[in-house]
Formats: sequence, C-alpha cells, structure tokens
Amino acid sequence: MGRTEPALPLFGDEPPPRPLADRLRPSSIDEVVGQDHLLAADAPIGRMLARGQLVSTILWGPPGSGKTTIARLLAERTDLAFEPLSATFSGVADLRKIFAAAQRRRDIGQGTLLFVDEVHRFNRAQQDSFLPYVEDGTIILVGATTENPSFELNGALLSRCQVFVLKQLDTHALETLLTRAEADTGRNLPLDADARGALIAMAGGDGRYLLNLAEQLQALPEDTAPLDTAGLAAEVHKRAPLYDKSQEGHYNLISALHKAMRGSDPDASLYWLARMLDGGEDPLFIARRLIRFANEDIGTADPHAVHQALAAWEVYERLGSPEGELAIAQAVAYLATAPKSIAVYRGFAAATRSARQTGSLMPPMHIRNAPTRLMKDLGYGKDYQYDPDTTDGFSGANYFPDDMDRETFYRPTANGHEAEIGRRLRHWNALRAERSTEVTEDGEAEQ
Repeated sequence: MGRTEPALPLFGDEPPPRPLADRLRPSSIDEVVGQDHLLAADAPIGRMLARGQLVSTILWGPPGSGKTTIARLLAERTDLAFEPLSATFSGVADLRKIFAAAQRRRDIGQGTLLFVDEVHRFNRAQQDSFLPYVEDGTIILVGATTENPSFELNGALLSRCQVFVLKQLDTHALETLLTRAEADTGRNLPLDADARGALIAMAGGDGRYLLNLAEQLQALPEDTAPLDTAGLAAEVHKRAPLYDKSQEGHYNLISALHKAMRGSDPDASLYWLARMLDGGEDPLFIARRLIRFANEDIGTADPHAVHQALAAWEVYERLGSPEGELAIAQAVAYLATAPKSIAVYRGFAAATRSARQTGSLMPPMHIRNAPTRLMKDLGYGKDYQYDPDTTDGFSGANYFPDDMDRETFYRPTANGHEAEIGRRLRHWNALRAERSTEVTEDGEAEQ
C-alpha cells in the first residue's frame, strides 16, 4: 500500500475566515438595529430584561431581522444556558436530549433558554412536547418564525408564549449595518451615493442579505472606482443567458407577426402566421404568444381579446392540425383589428419600479388581513371600509402604504373600452379629493 499524505488545512494554520455577517453579530442588546419597539428600555422585551425575568416567547419576523441574535443576547443577559435548535433538521430525539439536559441544569439552579429556529416546521406532536417543560419552567422557549404564528403554531403552545413582531429593517438600520461593515474592514464600499441607496433597497429589509452583498463588494480590488447603479447590478447579479442565435429566423418571424398585429394590419398578420405554420412552427408556441400580445398590446382597450386568444389555444388543443389552425388564424385577425393600448403595460412597469424603490413597505393597517384574534389585537383590519357597501360603492380610502405618497400608474387611453374606464377613474378621483377634504376639515374641527 502507498503512504497516504496528511491532508493540508485549507487556510494553513489559520482558522477559516468568518463571514462578515457573523463577525458583525451584535454583542449586546443595545447594538441590535431596527427593533427599538421591542428592545428599548420602555419596550416589552426591554422591560423583561430590566426585571431579569424572561417568559417564553415567539419572535415573528422576516429573514434577516435579528431573531437569532436577539435570542442569544437574551440568554447572555439573564445568565441562561443557550440551547440553539433548528426545527428543519431536528426531531423528537433531539428535543428529549435538550429537555433532559435542561432538567439537570435546573437541579443545580441554572436555567435554560431553548431557541428553536423555524419553530413552525415542527408538527403538532413535536410542538406539544414543549408544553410540560414550558409550564414548569424547565426551559424558557424562544421560537423564531417567518410564518404567521396564528396559522402555524398550536393554540396550546401559543397561549403559553408572548408573540413579538419584528420589523423589516428600515433604511436607517441598514445604513448603520453598512457603516459597521466599513469600520470592520477599514474600507468604504466602492459605491456612489445612488448605488449605495440601490444596494440598501436591494436588501429588502434583510440585514444578513445586505451584509452578504457588502462582503461581495468589498472583495473587489481596492483600486476599484466607485460603482454607479448599473455597475452595482453587474457585480451582484448574474447576466441572463442569451437566446440561441441558431434560431434567428424563428424569432424574426414571430417578431414580424407580433409587429403586424400591433400595427393593426390583419393581412400582413395572417401572412406571417401562414409563413410560420408552413415552416413547421409549433402552433402552441404561436398561441402562447397571442395570449401575451392580448395582455401586452391590447389590455383593457378590449378585455375580450385575451379570451379570444385563450379560446384559440383551447380549440387547437382539442382539434389539432390542420383544423385547429383556423382558430389561431381567427384570433390573429381579432387581435390585429382590436383597439390597442399599452396603458396597463406601462402602469405595471411604473408600479414595479416604484415597488423596488420603496423597498418593503407594509400595507396600511386597515387593509391587512385579520382572521385571528392575535392579528386583530395588533390592529389588523381596524376601521376598514367595505366599498361595495358604501352609498356609491366607493369609500375613497387610501390603499397605498402609509409612508408612500399616492401615485398614478395606470393612465387609460381613449381607445375602445378604456375610454369608459377613463371616465370612471376621473369620477372616482373627484370623489377621493372631495372626501379627503372632508376628512381634513373634520380633523381640524376636532382639534
């Protein structure tokens, strides 16, 4: 047998470098960002820490909001043994070992904080196993979940825990994390002001994801010039694959069909359709493109257009070629002669840009879903007005996030059915302005 050489450590004698997000984990509650509504001295968890007495808790919040960090710091502040567990990878056997160890600690006067990440992944029987140990104080349970506990946790367990809702990190909190990252490495991120703002928006309130992006940028050469938003996108996103250029003719013909229909030329449209079918194109590929066209280029100018395109697809699937091809031809002629509008297309694109710029703003409380008592107690659905039950079917309420100004994305044209839609929207806008004035006057009168 040959002699086996000892494996060399990947990083020599040095331990592997810790990720930036791990290096920047807060070492005290005061360093946790974005959760002052829970952790401040006069907030619920802050008051518990001041008393030195914790109760079993469910931390409900989005990824990267600090749930694991808070649980670890709670254990340190109260001198409890910290037992972390992931519900994704653990079962009843793991729980029994932890409960047994917690009972031994209790016998010598030490408490245990059991942190269960993704606690909602435990089934009903596994959740029930916590109950006796929570009730007799053997463990302080801190469960973390990204899912609504009203739906995912047993009522018996939920009744023995306080539920605290963590917020997505706001711009100020995320900027604080970037500043800490730069201080840790001694190097500013190679970004201009706009790109820095785009990086924060890209994180979507997730602090861990933001730090991962920052670490990726800090790995660039030190002489890298500050990136603008386009340069940032090139560094942190993979480029979409290109189409197979060997099928250029295929895409040229579908482009010709699409543009002929857009130009309201049924004759040229039928010609390019015939060319494609004669060349052996899959009719279902064409049918799918017709559905796209009906939504993209006609939209609400003729709401029946998409139904015509869907009907052509269904007829072809039932009849096949060549009989079913007539249904596709009929749809092509209909779409080519229909009134055109890209108002919805433009409106959706504008709304998408706005959604990305505003990050992760929550809906106003009055339109949040409130199927459980917990959610109602948090103010979900309070003062909601059911529009169909108002005098004229329109309440004029605000449906944008509270921290966002109202914007107009959909601007209907005067083509086809959209002319009537435009008239209706103008009427509603007038009512909205009128009722907004009434609310303002009432507010001033009450003051």
